Amino acid sequence: MPSDFACHSDDSLAYSFVSSYAGVVSFLAVANEGSFAKASDRLGIGRSAVSRNVQKLEAQLDARLFLRTTRSTSLTREGELFYKNCQPGVERIVQALEDMRELRNGPPRGHLRIASAPGFGRKVVAPLLADFNARYPEIALELLLNDRPCDFTAERVDVAFRDGHMEDSEVVAKQLIPMQMIVCASPVYARMHGMPRHVDDLDEHRCINFRTSAGRIADWTFKVDGFAQKRSPAARQTFNDIDLMLQAVLDGQGIAQLPAYLVCDQVKAGRLVMCLAQHAPDDGGHYLCYLSRKHLPARVRVFVDYMTERTRTLDLHGFSTIVTNTNTRQWAPVD
Repeated sequence: MPSDFACHSDDSLAYSFVSSYAGVVSFLAVANEGSFAKASDRLGIGRSAVSRNVQKLEAQLDARLFLRTTRSTSLTREGELFYKNCQPGVERIVQALEDMRELRNGPPRGHLRIASAPGFGRKVVAPLLADFNARYPEIALELLLNDRPCDFTAERVDVAFRDGHMEDSEVVAKQLIPMQMIVCASPVYARMHGMPRHVDDLDEHRCINFRTSAGRIADWTFKVDGFAQKRSPAARQTFNDIDLMLQAVLDGQGIAQLPAYLVCDQVKAGRLVMCLAQHAPDDGGHYLCYLSRKHLPARVRVFVDYMTERTRTLDLHGFSTIVTNTNTRQWAPVD
């Protein structure tokens, strides 16, 4: 009798797990895609199968998970709670399956979504992607340029490049190069208007500001007498694209505080001159970030290793070299 009961219990448990897992996967797909039709496409099964799986799950839970009309599908309150509790566990299972498939089936493969600030993405990340693709042809790359920090989960981002100090405990952040900020202008501007000798002189100059994706004007940062300072000089021109800022500076339209990786080549070539080096702020760093996982997918792991190695070999952060090699004489305006 006990053995028969145990066997019956095991069968019931196995059936319940298989039925529940199919229902949970279908439920999550519908919740993420917003419709049963799109969920069926994503899962590669028929729409009727998705609907049956969800109906069985609702019967098991004795709860309605979706509000369905001819035009829309949305989660009930019970559905929202169930989604919140189920998603992390299912994602771990899916990740485990992906990891094992990659280990078993050879070279890294799959889709890799990358996010970066526009300036760093164009100057540093994008030029390295062709060689990475040549090494790993079975990895499809997608580069998203945006000034705002990305949401790894909501936007399905695998790797992101971020600037400044990292404070998110759920994100692994590897510093690639220092983030050094340089105040610079064209030689033509320097001859015509001079260059500021102290941060207090900024208001006397034609400053060029940057507007972030959040809509605010980015502060200029300095270190004066050992203390960090932020300044918000009045601007003659403001851009929400860092490359347009750089072009305006090169055209002699004014002065701006720009990251060293963007201007180091221009300074070394004499197309830009720098000032206020004695008040340069502490380095914040350019970071390569990804969600904390014990076992990274192979496609993410090889990309992280590749970008770490390649960016650190680029001459993008030689601030001290620039200061030493640049003509440091004070610029005075032409009479």
